[in-house]
Amino acid sequence: MRPIGIEALDVHPGLLQIAASDVFAGRGLDAGRFGNLTMSRRSVALPFEDPVTNAVNAAAPLLDRLGPDVRDRIELLVTTSESGIDYSKSIASYVHRYLGLGRNCRLVEMKQACYSATAALQLALAQTASGFSEGAKALVVATDVSLADARAEYAEPATGTGAVAMLVGDEPRVLTVDQGAFGTYSFETLDSARPAPDLDIADVDRSLLAYLECLGGSFADYCSRVEGADFVRTFDHLAMHTPFAGMVKAGHRRMMRELGAAAGPEVEADFARRVAPSLVYPGEVGNLFSGSLYLALAALIDQVRPADPARVGLFSYGSGCSSEFFSGVIGADSTAALAETRIAERIAGRGRLDFAEYDALLDETRGCLRPDRHRRVDHEPHLALLDRVVDRPKILALAAIEDYHRRYEWI
Repeated sequence: MRPIGIEALDVHPGLLQIAASDVFAGRGLDAGRFGNLTMSRRSVALPFEDPVTNAVNAAAPLLDRLGPDVRDRIELLVTTSESGIDYSKSIASYVHRYLGLGRNCRLVEMKQACYSATAALQLALAQTASGFSEGAKALVVATDVSLADARAEYAEPATGTGAVAMLVGDEPRVLTVDQGAFGTYSFETLDSARPAPDLDIADVDRSLLAYLECLGGSFADYCSRVEGADFVRTFDHLAMHTPFAGMVKAGHRRMMRELGAAAGPEVEADFARRVAPSLVYPGEVGNLFSGSLYLALAALIDQVRPADPARVGLFSYGSGCSSEFFSGVIGADSTAALAETRIAERIAGRGRLDFAEYDALLDETRGCLRPDRHRRVDHEPHLALLDRVVDRPKILALAAIEDYHRRYEWI
């Protein structure tokens, strides 16, 4: 089989950030629970940012690094998000327009909470493996915007904003996917949902239990397809969906105890070696929903900088719920490909907000998904905040809604 997988990956980590501890203090949350979060900062959205702008701002730098011959072979664009802007018209249609992609391209939006980017990746891989359109590429963009406020309680400090863009094809520099090596596990539950554009609901305990059950169930299915698979010995590294690091640590601990016959110091050492590198960017950006796993993968590559081939086990989970465990190989090409993106520098260069500034933005930001017929978006009151961003790039911003049609401009 010819290799297939992720050829290029880039991240839009947001432009502004606040310390997670400042959100805890500002909301009067129990400081004793802060350690479970294992986060330092989280990204914050501006009122003219939405899932479209985040998607374009993640994908545009990736496309700029491609030659026109590669860019012109993108025949599938899939956007994934929990923050839909219309019940019918897809985010992908706007993203396609503002990226300037060719007209001979399939456009689709997918939704299954935080799992949907993995479903989109598998769809893109299937297109590549089929060979029906030799050399065709797919662009998958996992994009979201945080609407969390005081109502979200302990989820608010962990919720980020931004997007991850991935080019998928048969020259996989970033991740070569192990074909046929996957396991899935799904069932219906209401651990979290968004029944209205500006309302998130969550049952934290139920979500943790579902996450743990799905990790065990999807890996068991993986083992049924991959002879000799072993949670401890098969994978050099692990990257998992990361709503916050404490949930990942709980999942790793349970799997090690049940499948690795390990406890105490052994589990901690294994976590530090195989998992912790993947948590660096999620601990700075926050939960990117469907992009969370792939933000973790980017962190893993940038932190480990593999020089030799190394196998990664990847776990994707989406509330509601659906999950998948799959695997792939990273190596020296992955290190070089991620170095081009300067993700760490852009995360470090975000403008800093204090709690009062952050709280003042929330009412306006929550309106970004509101289905208004007409609305003008004034950038001017917030441009001073962008002056805090180091080496601020040109970005796409929401400018207006005219008869329900969203209009964007570069600023």
